[in-house]
Amino acid sequence: MNTKTFKHVDFLWDEKKADALGDDQVALFLYRSNILGADLRITNYGGGNTSCKTIEKDPLTNEDVEVMWIKGSGGDIGTLTKAGIAGLYTERLRNLKNVYGGLQNEDRMVGLFNHCIYDLDSKAPSIDTPLHGLLPFKHIDHLHPDALIAVAAAKDSEKVTKEIWGDTMGWVPWQRPGFDLGLQLEKCLNDNPGIRGIVLGSHGLFTWGDTSYESYINSLEVIEMASEYIEKKIKDNGSVFGGEKLKSLPKEGRLEKAAQLMPMLRGLCSSEDRMIGHFNDSDVVLQYINSNDLERLAPMGTSCPDHFLRTKIQPLILNLGTDADASDTETILKKVKPSFEQYRQEYKDYYETCKKGNSPAMRDPNPVIIIYPGVGMFSFAKNKQTARVANEFYVNAINVMRGAEAMTEYTSLPRQEAFDIEYWLLEEAKLQRMPKEKPLSRKVALITGAGGGIGKAIADKLASEGANVVLTDIAEDRLKEALATYPGDTASYAICDVTKTESITTAYKKACIDFGGVDIVVHSAGLAISKPLEETTEKDWDILQNVLVKGQFELAKQAVGIMRRQDLGGDIIHIASKNGLVSGPNNVAYGTAKAAQQHMTRLLAAELGGDHIRVNTVNPDGVIVGSKIWEGDWAEGRAKAYGITVEELPAHYAKRNLLNEIIYPADIANGVFALVGILDKSTGNIINVDGGMANAFVR
Repeated sequence: MNTKTFKHVDFLWDEKKADALGDDQVALFLYRSNILGADLRITNYGGGNTSCKTIEKDPLTNEDVEVMWIKGSGGDIGTLTKAGIAGLYTERLRNLKNVYGGLQNEDRMVGLFNHCIYDLDSKAPSIDTPLHGLLPFKHIDHLHPDALIAVAAAKDSEKVTKEIWGDTMGWVPWQRPGFDLGLQLEKCLNDNPGIRGIVLGSHGLFTWGDTSYESYINSLEVIEMASEYIEKKIKDNGSVFGGEKLKSLPKEGRLEKAAQLMPMLRGLCSSEDRMIGHFNDSDVVLQYINSNDLERLAPMGTSCPDHFLRTKIQPLILNLGTDADASDTETILKKVKPSFEQYRQEYKDYYETCKKGNSPAMRDPNPVIIIYPGVGMFSFAKNKQTARVANEFYVNAINVMRGAEAMTEYTSLPRQEAFDIEYWLLEEAKLQRMPKEKPLSRKVALITGAGGGIGKAIADKLASEGANVVLTDIAEDRLKEALATYPGDTASYAICDVTKTESITTAYKKACIDFGGVDIVVHSAGLAISKPLEETTEKDWDILQNVLVKGQFELAKQAVGIMRRQDLGGDIIHIASKNGLVSGPNNVAYGTAKAAQQHMTRLLAAELGGDHIRVNTVNPDGVIVGSKIWEGDWAEGRAKAYGITVEELPAHYAKRNLLNEIIYPADIANGVFALVGILDKSTGNIINVDGGMANAFVR
């Protein structure tokens, strides 16, 4: 099969890149893994497993031994590196058959994998290790392609497998991953010599080859054949998911509804732990959620363990209707809250019915996937990446349901089987190994003036402490440049002119759509004008009032609306100035605006305490290096006021503070972090970050 015949998967093998790796089989296995993981139709983030076997020198005997290299526990094949794999003696792994005591012995076997380690720098071996080790092939791919899981989840899956591949593919019924499943794969191969792969019922696919390229091509060809078979069945059926039940709102209407609704959904999903959101209104999602079969299929739950471990066994469906006014918080909450209460109760019933004596404690009973017919699909999880990946996995589940329904009929795992995977002690151990979350994890911060200077430094600090950040500024080029400095799933941006109410509204919509809402708002956008009274124009006065004071007012007003819908409290931080406390020369317009910012902080703190929304101020002074406001007339004005040159300003400001220190943007960012990440019982306060200015002391 040449590359042009692949319609349903991406052929990504690059001969030049592969040739550059020479005969390094581990490097070629990693390369194959990465390109397989790059296509979400083949396997999603963290899903699947790949391996290769090589001949190495035993460091103890200097004899040639076979070593299996395999993706370690919790890794992702799309981003897999040498540091993420385990290297095990193949013979030792196979010798574990001599001590295996049956299904009740599965968890013990995982501990014995460590006795098979060859490479002392290995990642912890995954539960799939024996599935690869008990098969003889040099290169093996265990994948979760949508098309293959559709076959695996279809009623009469074994019969469908035969129809598509004849005698060239094996089939084994559903069984929880572990040593015994490895024995079943070995038996299937022994009973069917010459097969090119094995379909695992309700689970996925195993394929192989003598080289990395052969394994890759074999995987793609098997997936392509299943995809073509499903495509023909869908075409023959004439409709998908029983046809369309309702029409979607137009794109803008969907986004408007989602932006209004997400803070409320986020609050409800955060009844135990604060969550971050993701929204998806792709054509694939809309076809499913608008269909006649949604109410039948969704409660059945997902079939593949990799799916429901991330999505929970089933979604929550919102029965609101597309004409519901999502801005009417009180009415919507009355309709939605009972649905959440019912979902939580059903999850508790599922836990109580299926739990065993040694089961871990019940986890968060809130939904991960929320479906709003006609609008889109929401997902909520501990961080943006997890929420996005859960959403992607449910899209995979949609594709599986569509394919299975087209072939015969979709089937899902029995609830007890699903529970045994979800609450598997090994899965719990994996969760307990997760690194400790950072102080601002699960929080969303919107920062104005974040295209550079103090605003960008604040965004950097909050992101480094775990927050998702929404950068806003009036200059898109600066925003794009700033956004590029953050890793994926960390930040987004919105062009925002804080003097315009509608521009602020658009920025908050972006925060809600991208992350589910907002927890921290930092007003750092600003400008400075230094002139004597007689030279200060009405235009100077107005722009300072509009940007610093009116902008702060409107930002707070809209933020509070969102924070109240979330019902999670929040933080509002105003970046003011020492000049709001000190009566300096040639500064009437700027100093007055800064004083207004400071007093607005106190007024808002007094009003919003009952909502647990804390409002505080950080007062910088003399932030010259790296600060945008010191570029141009302001620096010249301040230099003139003090009778010095612009070049002398940094030293001047450093000498006049008690610590004799230059103040940098990062120092202001630390002040903001202290208020949002440490001083969680502070409101109405001012933190001066000025090196110590006695005339600016607030007490």
